[in-house]
Amino acid sequence: MSAKASGPVAYVMKRYPRLTETFILNEIRAMERLGADIHIFSLLPPEPPPHHPMVGQVQAPIHSPAAAGFGKWAGLARAHGHMLASSPLRYAGAVLRAIVWSSLSPRPLSVWKQFGRGGFIASTCRRSGIRHIHAHFANAPAASARFANLMSGIPYSFTTHAKDLYLTPPRLLRERARAATFVATCTDYNARYLRDLLVADADKVHLVYHGIDLSQFNPRDEQPARTSNPAKLVLSVGRLVAKKGHDDLIAACAMLHRKGLAFRCMIVGEGPLRSALAAQIDEFRLTGVVTLEGAMTHAELVALYRHADVFALAPRITDDGDRDGIPNVIVEAMATGVPVVSTDVSGVPELVIHGQTGLLARSNDPASFADALERLLVDPQQAASLARAARQRLVRDFDLWTTTRQLHALIDCPDCGGIQPERSDVVDGKASPAEAGS
Repeated sequence: MSAKASGPVAYVMKRYPRLTETFILNEIRAMERLGADIHIFSLLPPEPPPHHPMVGQVQAPIHSPAAAGFGKWAGLARAHGHMLASSPLRYAGAVLRAIVWSSLSPRPLSVWKQFGRGGFIASTCRRSGIRHIHAHFANAPAASARFANLMSGIPYSFTTHAKDLYLTPPRLLRERARAATFVATCTDYNARYLRDLLVADADKVHLVYHGIDLSQFNPRDEQPARTSNPAKLVLSVGRLVAKKGHDDLIAACAMLHRKGLAFRCMIVGEGPLRSALAAQIDEFRLTGVVTLEGAMTHAELVALYRHADVFALAPRITDDGDRDGIPNVIVEAMATGVPVVSTDVSGVPELVIHGQTGLLARSNDPASFADALERLLVDPQQAASLARAARQRLVRDFDLWTTTRQLHALIDCPDCGGIQPERSDVVDGKASPAEAGS
């Protein structure tokens, strides 16, 4: 049964489009090509340009509450009035839940904000004939989708990723999962955490990796395209926030620079730590060696991958528990044929298998990261071998069309279990790089 044949599906996100969430854009685009009739719900206004060029390929209509002012409140009032009139008992139940949940929450206004958004989603879904609601992220989008589910009776599900999973209180995760038809997540590391947490609802948890459209990332020749600068290029991409570990990368670069290695490191991304990272670069006297490039469009980034000798990202678990899953930029670098160095955090070892598809360093350990970087900078044959194996791993387990079919099947028939990926490699992510032969 196709999604289109049985009715449209709502996709609920905090903000759409968003430059840093190309994995969701890829999924929506693939769902449409597989026959799904998608309606997008953006809880907040879209980011200002630039947008990913593929946004123009998505056919789905976008529904979003008015940004502010009278139009916002009038629209929400109409939506809630519609739900009260059409489903008074369901609506009353949703109000009672909101009262209880807000009384238990340290941020009661946030609960009522999601209640307001839930009414907008429920009313629009009813008018549009939506038959299933799927939210991306377990926090605000899933909370709003849950209220829409309470008001409308339309079944819902959600995908949880990284920060939203580990910073959402377990009590809320349990409630949202209990009501959902299924819960998808993008790493086996996350899936194990969720199954341990949910217990009675553990069978609702499904691993669905973020797939990549490999046709958009043709592997380059083994030797990267050269510019006039002969120094080898280390490329890193990610928001300038603590969990990305850019400070550890800069410290590792300082160690390699003191050894006399000829290289340069480009860090692409924006974020609140830009000033602190710039000061660290100055402190280590790495001006001209390590550069902060700011944000780039996806097209610019794909072109840049082809010039890189090594892709480096040093994610960590922060003090508040925030962490990455499998950063999409690692997948994109591998798809382009760039060898990868990363850390043994969260789901990263599921893709970057130490000594097979890349090299892993210990998190929060610049010396370990410097050693791994040096190995690939001085041994291009090993780098090329790892890059080839990484691309093969993507073809087998991270192909966009395979992963999207898994999600498509879950939405159509959650009790059928979807289409499960072949698990040819079992990686628990616990073996240290030293034990793996670093």
